[in-house]
Formats: sequence, C-alpha cells, structure tokens
Amino acid sequence: MDYLVIVLVVAFSVFSPSYCTNADANVSDVPNTRPAFVNVGAHFAFNSSIGRVAKTAIELAVNDVNNNENLLNGTKLVLTMVDSNNNAFMGTMKALELMEKDVVAIVGPQFSALAHIVSHIANELQIPLLSFSATDPTLTSSEYPYFIRMTHSDVSEMAAIADFVYSYGWKEVIAVYIDDDYGRNGISTLGNALVSVGAKITNKAAMAPGDGPSEMGNVLASLTSMDTRVFVVHMCSDAGLKLISAAKDIGMLSTGYVWIATDWLTSVLDSGLLEADDMNLLQGLISLRPHTPNSRQQSVLRQRWKSLRTANLLNVSLNAFGLYAYDSILMIAHSLNTYLNRGEKISFVKQCTLSSARGRKSELATLKVFEGGAQLRKIILQSHFNGIAGPVQLDKNGDLMGSTFEIINVAGTRFRRIGYWSNRTGLSITRPENTATISDDEYHIKPKLSDIIWPGESKITPRGCVRGKELVIGVPKKTGYQEFVKVNGSDQVKGFCSDVFIAAVKLLPYIRYRFKAYGTGDSTPNYDDLVEQVALQNFDAVVGDVAILTNRWKIVDFTQPYVESGLVVVVPVREIDSNGWAFLHPFTLEMWCTTAGFFLIVGVAVWILEHRSNQEFRGHPKQQVCNGLWFAFSTMFLKAGFSKELCVHSRRVYSNPVPL
Repeated sequence: MDYLVIVLVVAFSVFSPSYCTNADANVSDVPNTRPAFVNVGAHFAFNSSIGRVAKTAIELAVNDVNNNENLLNGTKLVLTMVDSNNNAFMGTMKALELMEKDVVAIVGPQFSALAHIVSHIANELQIPLLSFSATDPTLTSSEYPYFIRMTHSDVSEMAAIADFVYSYGWKEVIAVYIDDDYGRNGISTLGNALVSVGAKITNKAAMAPGDGPSEMGNVLASLTSMDTRVFVVHMCSDAGLKLISAAKDIGMLSTGYVWIATDWLTSVLDSGLLEADDMNLLQGLISLRPHTPNSRQQSVLRQRWKSLRTANLLNVSLNAFGLYAYDSILMIAHSLNTYLNRGEKISFVKQCTLSSARGRKSELATLKVFEGGAQLRKIILQSHFNGIAGPVQLDKNGDLMGSTFEIINVAGTRFRRIGYWSNRTGLSITRPENTATISDDEYHIKPKLSDIIWPGESKITPRGCVRGKELVIGVPKKTGYQEFVKVNGSDQVKGFCSDVFIAAVKLLPYIRYRFKAYGTGDSTPNYDDLVEQVALQNFDAVVGDVAILTNRWKIVDFTQPYVESGLVVVVPVREIDSNGWAFLHPFTLEMWCTTAGFFLIVGVAVWILEHRSNQEFRGHPKQQVCNGLWFAFSTMFLKAGFSKELCVHSRRVYSNPVPL
C-alpha cells in the first residue's frame, strides 16, 4: 500500500494542468483525413470469472468493428489489453502503462475499488473509462466525470433486493460484504433501500479481501446467535463462493435460512465454471442477474460463442457482463465515428517533464493528454443505439439507463428464473420488454414470483427470524375502568386493550411475550411512571388505556389510537320482545292513575262552570257525570273548535274552558 501511495503522489504531480509546447504534440500526420488506426485499451483481471468472458467478448467486438467498413469508414481499432491481476497496486501500474499507448478510451476497470483510483488519472489525461462491471454507486459523481458505467449501478440492484425482502414480509436482514469500496458502498445503498420499504440491516459482517473459509466461518459463527435469518451477500465471486462454503460447514444453509446473493453469483453460474460439488453448495440461494432482452444480434453472438466452445477454443460461457463489454467497444466505435465525422483529430500532448529533487526526470512524464477527450466524452454521453445487451443510452451522469434484473433460484443441478424486477413494474413474472402496454396499477396490486426452493429443499417460505428473547409487556393493575384492561391473579390479563394486542401478535407468529402487572391493584398506578418503564427498558412495551401526551410521546413510540376519545353514554343492552301492544309499555301504573285523575278534574271543572246555565249538564246525575267525562275525554283526544258558544262534539258549552 505504501508503494501505491508513492505512485499516486508522483502520478498526480505529473498530471498538472500545464502542458508542453505544440512541438511535442503527437498529431495525426494527415490532419484533414481520418486516421488509419486508433488505439483503445482494456483493463480487467484476466483470470477472474468475469474477466475470462470479457476478454473474448472484447476481442470479438473489436474484430466485428474492424470488419464493418460502414462503422468507422476504414479506420481500424488497435486493442491493447492489460491484466489488473486482482490487485490495486498492480492494477494502477497497468493502467499507467496502458495510458502510455495513446489510447483514446479504455474499457474498464473491472473492479470498483480500482476504478476510484484510475478515474483520477483518467480525469487528468482526459481519457474516457467505459466500465462493464464496476457497480459502486459512488462512482456516479462529479468527482469522476470521465467514468462511464456501461452496466447497472448498485442503486437499482439494491432496490430490487429491498423489494424482494418486502414482498415476503421480512423486516430485518444481515449484510455480509467484502470490506472495500465496492462492498461498503453497496451495503450502504442497500440500507437506504431497505429503510424505504420499512426494513433494516440489523448486523453488518465485513470480510477482509484476503480472508479464507476459516476466517469467514468464524465471523459467520458469531451471527448464528442473532434472531435474523435473512442474509444478503455482496462481494466478488471468488470470495462469495468461499463464504457459502463456510456457511455450509457450520449449518447455516439449512431450513429456515434465506441467502440472497448479488449479481456475483449469477456471473459465475452463467460462465459455466462451477462443478457439481459447487452447485450443491448453492442449493436454495436467491440471486439477481442483469436482464438482457433477446435480439437477433445477441442470438448470433451466442451462436458464435457456442461454436468457439465446441471447438475447445473457449472454456467459459457468455454472461451479461460479457455482453456489456461487447457493447462498450460498440459505444467507443459509434462515438469515434461521430467524433471523426465532425472533422476532429486524434491528437495527444505531453505533460511537462517532472524533475525529482536530484534533477532526474520521471518516467511518468511520457504520459500524454488526449486533446479531444472532453469532446469524445460528450459524444459518448449523447450516443444511443441498440446493442447486444439491449438499448444503450446513458443519463447525464454517465450511468446506463433502464436497468432490469432477473430473480434466479438455484435448485438441483441447475438454476431457474422465478421472475423479473424493474423500476416501473417492481417484481413480476412478466418480461420487462412486454409491459409497455400494461398500466402501472396492475403491477403494484401484488408482486408475483414463481415458487421458490429455499435452503434445506424447503418449499415453505421462511419466517426470516427465529423466536428470540421473550418480550415483557407491562399492563396497569388498577381499580377503575377494568373493561379496558384487568389483571386477574398474578399476570392473567383480560380486557379490550389486551384483546387488540393479542390479535395483532397472532399476525407475527415468531414473537414470544408475557404480561407483567404494574401496580398493586389497590389504586391506579401513575401512568407517566408506567410509560417511563419502557424508556428505561424494564418493559419492552405497555398495553393499556394509556393516553398520548406530549411528555410521554417524547420518550416512547405509540401505536395509532384504536379507541376514539370524547363523551359517550354507556347503557346496558337488553333484548325485549316486541308485539302489537308495545306502545303501551311506557304507560306505567302511575301514569294511568295520573291520566284518570286529570279526567276527573276536567270533568268536575266543566260541570261546575256549566250546570247552572247549560241544559246539557242538568238532569239526572248519571247524565251529568257522563257529559262531564265525555267533555274531558274530547278535549284531550279529539279536535275541537272554540267560539263564543263552544261546541264539543254535540255538547254545547257557554263558558270558555280554555283558561282552565
């Protein structure tokens, strides 16, 4: 690492903005004609699973471009490939060596950690870097204007994993990653994606780049005591296979576990480099693979690739990263053609020599700046065409647009596709290219995936969590309002609040709990003190008729209220038989006696007023009593008209009884 720092310090000293005179410039001999040759470079690890595929794909792409007279109009690409050897120091030295070849663009770097370093050099020399496999989202930054991503970013891949986790109702995951820029930044992006769907990373297990199965096994063993059983693995393919092997040895690939691998796993599966024993290790794993829609050009390339394997000229199969590497060469060719058609020249200018303290010249002074680099970068960002991997178009930050993924499940001796993911549709069993005519609402009703074979050859969806510690739920032991919560005996709880809690917990079968009374029961305990017990972690939660107050809300979280507040009247509910005489129910004995008394009073009053002057109220006593009662009944139940001489249903009265 000390050597790497020295190299970078010297390199950045050389890459000052001052240039040499035009006399030192390397300009095309024929300024007004297209050059016969243009140098391009490729920078990746030859012996990696992705590098083996990329090497052949890049060579085929350069050969196809040079054989197509209409693409560059006679100009040929001269390819120079260097091996980064999976090492940051050697990769940096090889990148400097490559840039001495006057390359106008470089396909690579392959690894995100190395891309951070080489991008700084590319910025100074104005050489575009087209990476087909560096997915670190932090490379999308104004700090790296010459870095162009011809593959997906981890932002979209982690969003797909978060949607997958959400679709199965898991709330917690454990992240296992390689401890470099690629791993750390990818897992940071995963954490943000999980938060957006209501989940989170509970633990992070970082593996050093040089760790072997034993070191990885020690780290994994410490995770077996955790409640979470959902693991997301984000690392390079070689380290990832070692990790899965270590997990198998300690029994972490059994029933109940969930293992989700990023695209490193599918890159190995597609390359065809795994033996049968390796496939047995991967049973039940979930992985994501970049989706490349079928096309005639891709079919032709796959057929050519198959022919090379049949002739024993290749020992690897074509995967998505090989397609991206092929399209990177096509992007350079299309952009160079536009660049040259505009009359631009391929010219380089040397950096001024750098003298050391002893007056010696640095060998790095041979590096040159591509004068047309800024213009070529601009053309690349504006280019779009149909590539082998699908439509190729970049956004303003230099990222490939329209990333989609396939969800892969390893089962038996093969792996199968169980669905797709895209930004627009989310999880679906429909191919993304077939969804243009389907509305967004149809996809967000409920995500659909095919059946999955989980670790342990189980078809039952894991809960994602084991039964952890028993939760202690505090309940107030009080004297009043026991309809809400009532503690019987030791810790037997009944009431409306406890019923709601128990019904909610039934939806979460992996939770264990027990009620614990708070208070003596002789009086109602102080609810502020009860709530504070949660903040002090004496209780994991409280169930009861606890009002949401400002001082309580500041120290604990509350659920949504499930009982409306306000004034209410509580009455007992009794079933009463109803019949045709139900209207008589309100007439009690007291009311009947009162009504009869009013009849007598009104009748007597009318008789007193009328019997002296009204013949109707004279005569036999029986007649006088009947007339008086009839008049009393008539005034209460029948309509009567009043005049100077009042007549009530054939009974004429001469005194006005209204004042009475």
